[in-house]
Amino acid sequence: TSNKRTLRTLFRPAALPPPVISEMSPSQKKLLAYHKGKEQQQMINQLLIDRALEVCYITTGETDKRNAAPPITELPSTVRKYFFIEPLKILSFQADYLFLKKCVQSNPVVPIQQRWLRSMLAMVPQSLMEGRDRELLTEDLLKEIVKDYETSMQRCVLRRALIKPDIQELDKLEDEASLPLLPLGLDFSSTWRNSYIRAKRQIISMLHILHPTMKTLLDFGYTAFFNFLVVDFSSSRLKGQVDCKSFKTDASLSCSKAEEEIMSTWYQRVTDLFSQSDVLDGVKLDQLEPFYNCVAVLMSNQLKELLQRTTEVFVKLFDPEDRSRLPLFKMDLTFDENRMEFYPSLQDLEEAILFVVDCIGQTLQNVRTIRAWLTGGTATLDAELPAHTVQWAKSTLRKS
Repeated sequence: TSNKRTLRTLFRPAALPPPVISEMSPSQKKLLAYHKGKEQQQMINQLLIDRALEVCYITTGETDKRNAAPPITELPSTVRKYFFIEPLKILSFQADYLFLKKCVQSNPVVPIQQRWLRSMLAMVPQSLMEGRDRELLTEDLLKEIVKDYETSMQRCVLRRALIKPDIQELDKLEDEASLPLLPLGLDFSSTWRNSYIRAKRQIISMLHILHPTMKTLLDFGYTAFFNFLVVDFSSSRLKGQVDCKSFKTDASLSCSKAEEEIMSTWYQRVTDLFSQSDVLDGVKLDQLEPFYNCVAVLMSNQLKELLQRTTEVFVKLFDPEDRSRLPLFKMDLTFDENRMEFYPSLQDLEEAILFVVDCIGQTLQNVRTIRAWLTGGTATLDAELPAHTVQWAKSTLRKS
């Protein structure tokens, strides 16, 4: 029937509300389009512009402060290029490089192997590893090695990962020294032992000072000269007064006797040494000249050291602070024609004292070299006192 109700008539379908169609407000659009990165980029660009302007103002202000031009609102394109665009590019490159450098340096570094550290410690002599506080010292050294290793690794990785831009400001910001492009003087392509042994043999063959004959020659010089003086006036004060003429005569006789004694003892032993047949063992024929030159230099150094030591001891006798060994000179006080004077004069006294320095320097100047002695030549050893020693001695004596 028409009055019969059904479920369809009892529960009508629910009517959904109509969709709300409205436009977004400007605030909503701004909020949805907001990106923090863009804001940071704008901030960085503004800082770069401000810094470029500051550099521009400083540069233009230093050129002419008194006749400064009025501010220009619109700059030419060339000015904008060199004072705004170029500084912006440089600062951008600099900021990018520093940021990338920080990222590379923050990466972990491969740690040094423990066996490398043990190998380093094994190369240290055992005598240096014993003693008080050696463990703490070793630990500090290993820490320093590890630190240097990590620093070197970081710098090598940085050099391989980044190309440093050619900007002068970066050199001021970076204090670290640049790494060498290649190891200098090192070649690990082959083992070094064979080349080391070869170089050592060559050095020994050319370095004649290591020859056993030179050691014997050194022993002769030490035995003859270690407590010997060409002139010795240390006991002159005990003998009493001496006049200038006798003082000069004693110096000359002493130098002559010392030279005769040296030639009859030290030089005789040296010539006897080189008279032996085995004195040139190991010396090749083409190396005889350098060998005898080495002998001559060694003998010259021994004689020079003797003369220099004698001069220093003589000058020390006149030390103003120590007059215990100062020689006593005989001087007379004369009165003639209403004038009182000393005899000898102070100039004569100074001449007599300086004469001893010259006399020492003239001793042992005609000693022949071993090469000349063997071949009958006339070459002599260079036993002259150095000029600076003579100058020092005479100036010190004049002041005393």
